[in-house]
Amino acid sequence: MATATAPSHSIAFAPRIQDLLARTEKVFRIDPAKVGVADSRLMAEIVAARPVLSTERSVYKPAAGADIPHDSATRTIRALGQDATAGVRRPPPPARAMAGPWPYAGTSYLRRWLFSADPLPVSLLSKRGVTRSDTLSRLVDRAVTVWPGSADRDGRTALAGLIRDAGDPLERKQAIAMYRRAAATLCDGVAALTGNALWLLGPERDRPESRPDLTAVLWETLRLLPPAWMLYRNGGAAYTELHPEIRPEDDVALFPLLMHRHPDYWPDPLEFRPERWDGVADPEKAPGFMPFGFDGARCWAKHLVVPLAERMLSVALEHRLAVHTPQPQAEVPLRSLLSVRFEARIGA
Repeated sequence: MATATAPSHSIAFAPRIQDLLARTEKVFRIDPAKVGVADSRLMAEIVAARPVLSTERSVYKPAAGADIPHDSATRTIRALGQDATAGVRRPPPPARAMAGPWPYAGTSYLRRWLFSADPLPVSLLSKRGVTRSDTLSRLVDRAVTVWPGSADRDGRTALAGLIRDAGDPLERKQAIAMYRRAAATLCDGVAALTGNALWLLGPERDRPESRPDLTAVLWETLRLLPPAWMLYRNGGAAYTELHPEIRPEDDVALFPLLMHRHPDYWPDPLEFRPERWDGVADPEKAPGFMPFGFDGARCWAKHLVVPLAERMLSVALEHRLAVHTPQPQAEVPLRSLLSVRFEARIGA
């Protein structure tokens, strides 16, 4: 079943996502041991009920058999911010590299833009072809573990510097894991957001005179197709007093995707309307909007995602990257990142 979100385009979600979208209630049981939540107030209460566990994190989950120390996580965030800022100041790679199947072409393009200047074997940590193979990943990790580094920091990302400057074997192994996770999470998320925006823009992307503000396009894309469409919390007593449906043994799934499309929070919720963000000083304070989490549990890369996606989307539109598909419909598979699949070509 397709869900219309733009005048000339439609989206076919994976069946399990489509089943969720058919729900009208804001709190519901998914299965005997899991409760789904799409209520803004209850989501905020659940997030605030207890700190997020290390096993519930994506980037900062345990690595090399140990938890990631807080100071190490902070250094990684700062390093990634430096690398993203420096990367987008450089000229972008040739736009033809964006052509191909999305979101994968977008992910590869952004990894090349931000991390390809690192010396071998470190640069291989961010290569999609490597990260998709467990065997290759292990080989690259071993090579980086014994990488001698260089006293010369020019041409090296700040993330690579954390590997080079690690003080002991465990810290080095964790820095390698953090490089791979941070690079992949950022690039995958930005590529998903950019690709989703390209699809939702539809024919407007080919008419600069009528194209809406790109920042507003991205906020509206985050509403309709938030890449981080679900947050997961392991069950426990912390949630049982928040809602009668939640039992101590129940895990909890929070669904920004459902909340962002609920008519209680949004007029014309299924329509792609970037103009709804005109004059909104702080989109993240909009009721029923959770693109990067709530206070106390914000996405660690939230300050990077929208600027990077806007830069990438600008390059794509400048070089007339066009969706090339025989059908005006894109599929959204059941993945951790919500991203449409389509073929793109330059100058179409």
